[in-house]
Amino acid sequence: MVEKLRLMAVHAHPDDESSKGAATMARYVSEGHEVMVVTCTGGEAGSILNPAMDRPEVLENMAEIRRDEMAKAAEILGIQHRWLGFVDSGLPEGDPLPPLPEGCFALVPLEESAEKLVEVIREFRPHVVVTYDENGGYPHPDHIRTHEVSVAAFDAAGDPERFPEAGEPWQPLKLYYSHGFSRAKMTAFHNAIIESGQESPYTEWIAKWDLNTPDVLERVTTRVECAEFFPQRDAALKAHATQIDPESRWFFMPLEMQQKLWSTEEYELARSLVDSTVPEDDLFAGLRERVSA
Repeated sequence: MVEKLRLMAVHAHPDDESSKGAATMARYVSEGHEVMVVTCTGGEAGSILNPAMDRPEVLENMAEIRRDEMAKAAEILGIQHRWLGFVDSGLPEGDPLPPLPEGCFALVPLEESAEKLVEVIREFRPHVVVTYDENGGYPHPDHIRTHEVSVAAFDAAGDPERFPEAGEPWQPLKLYYSHGFSRAKMTAFHNAIIESGQESPYTEWIAKWDLNTPDVLERVTTRVECAEFFPQRDAALKAHATQIDPESRWFFMPLEMQQKLWSTEEYELARSLVDSTVPEDDLFAGLRERVSA
């Protein structure tokens, strides 16, 4: 009998978990496995991106509202959730870029933030950890820091000499980077919409891509079939009402078309302490037989 496997996804802000790998998490929950999302910051510095929520009382209570949104999304996905407790760094803009605010997540010493994640890892004892690649998925300072913290914690969690006050050592067995926004995927969506006789909302997005830069899809080792759970993914995303406009391009393509055209979510196997042959179709590949009750 195989025991429940445990997956931990580490994200920078509330809503990141719903736009990156949400359907995968919902699938594994449906199979009876345990899934936890760790959110490094409260998303306090996020702008209101949904015009319907752009109201003074929302802006004044952004931190509390984003916590409520995260709780709703977690309930929809069926996941456990933890806040790591750091402060959103914001996305600096301008030329030159302004300095990051004092005390924000991106400026906290790596040892300090890694220890807090190690403590959660040792408590939850995940077999698999999912986070961002070294570019953060996009170059937000909190996303890049989330990558750094996740890798450091993955390496330290099983070492009894590291952070002895953070609990009994536990070594996760696989580390993945999520790759949800590939050029190939967005081009496929764009072409399908054009062929249906409609105007594509992705035209400008695709035009900005540097064709000399390799597509992240080239790094993908693992495609998880999860189209059945796209409705839960979208519902969780909409729960983040301050960040997600339900009329935006996120929801332009009908679910049925998405499920037929691109039924997977994609990942890169970055570290593995078990035998697992790539390409894979399962984040738990190599673990289901090994981990027994």
